[in-house]
Amino acid sequence: MSRFVAFDVETPNRMNNRISAIGIVVIEDGKVLDEYYSPVNPETYFDYFNVRLTGISEETVWDAPTFPQVWERIEPIMSAGLLVAHNAVFDMNVLKRCLNYYAIEWKPYVRYVCTVQMGRRILPGMSHKLNVLCEHYGICLDHHRADSDSRACAQILLRYLEDGADIKQFIRTCSLKK
Repeated sequence: MSRFVAFDVETPNRMNNRISAIGIVVIEDGKVLDEYYSPVNPETYFDYFNVRLTGISEETVWDAPTFPQVWERIEPIMSAGLLVAHNAVFDMNVLKRCLNYYAIEWKPYVRYVCTVQMGRRILPGMSHKLNVLCEHYGICLDHHRADSDSRACAQILLRYLEDGADIKQFIRTCSLKK
């Protein structure tokens, strides 16, 4: 594996079936190759908690593209490498639920790696929250901002790989069917 697609999503509410922002960082041969960020109009309501956490509200995304419009742009990126996310179960489930909500066909399943799960094996005995790991490694973070979180996830993955982590043992599969 030499191409990874680190991504992070923000959600508008506790339903976690829509995306209000997505950040993507493409890593190839140990280097950041490309970055992508987009706010997303989730076409649904926002919870106060999510607005406070992410800084994204209905007002900030009213003219942003919808998920199907963003998906047209990011699908080739997301299809071109092993997906990586910090707390990947959350991000993979949100992606799956969003694809299903909009009836977007992609793949029946997708392979991914979770940097939280990797960290629990590589750095046992410490917290694996994104902000804690960023502080540990000296990585800049504007937490709960999809672009910054995806960039931090990519940098953490690179640190794990530099330290000799065998990525193959951490690969999981997520079914994208309903």
